[in-house]
Amino acid sequence: MKELISIGRNILRHMKDVAPLLVVITFFQGAVLRQPLPDLPGIMLGLVLLVMGLGLFMRGLEIALFPAGESIGRALVRMGSLRWLFTFSFLVGFGTAMAEPALITVADRVAFTVVEAGMIADTPRAAQWYALGFRLSVAFGVGSALMLGVLRTVKGWALHGLLAAAVFAIALILPLAPAEFSAVALDAGPVTLSTITVPLVTALGIGLASSIAGRNPLSDGFGLVALTAILPAIFVLAYGALAGALA
Repeated sequence: MKELISIGRNILRHMKDVAPLLVVITFFQGAVLRQPLPDLPGIMLGLVLLVMGLGLFMRGLEIALFPAGESIGRALVRMGSLRWLFTFSFLVGFGTAMAEPALITVADRVAFTVVEAGMIADTPRAAQWYALGFRLSVAFGVGSALMLGVLRTVKGWALHGLLAAAVFAIALILPLAPAEFSAVALDAGPVTLSTITVPLVTALGIGLASSIAGRNPLSDGFGLVALTAILPAIFVLAYGALAGALA
């Protein structure tokens, strides 16, 4: 019963969150476009499912992902093994990136565009291998970003220094990669920031910062998501430069 009450509260909260968006859509459809909403019953059913899904999802995060991320972070710190801490953070980043549906879609689209541009052979196998290489480069970037973020939390390094170094590295490698890769490389990291990755990464950072003496969960526990958004661009640009040189 307690869980049902919590889920109900989440659903009511998300109804309030979705209401302004519904008002905007209704206003533009009626006042600006002057057209009735297409398939109104379907839209209403979709909104109901959306709100219920958000409520269940948020409750799932509260029950599972947040506690799991924090507890794993604390447990690894208590073990005192940086090797396992770095291994776990890399595998979490790599695994979530490889499984991200948005990244799979973007990788397939990138491969299709590269084929159209004549940069690789126009065969399904060549396109599949190119898309896989793109996904692997992003996944390695995400995993490395989490490792770097964990090292930053352990060492107490300033976040702005790491971000500045990452941007500088991107600026250095940008001229070496094909010009067509510039935009997609900068989008590669944010594509992986899904509703699963962000809560788990944030909980892991907070758990680590809470378990290490002298660390502030607010200033040291956050920032991993920012590194995850920026660092994959370096790996994608390197992949683009390597693929262009081998083509």
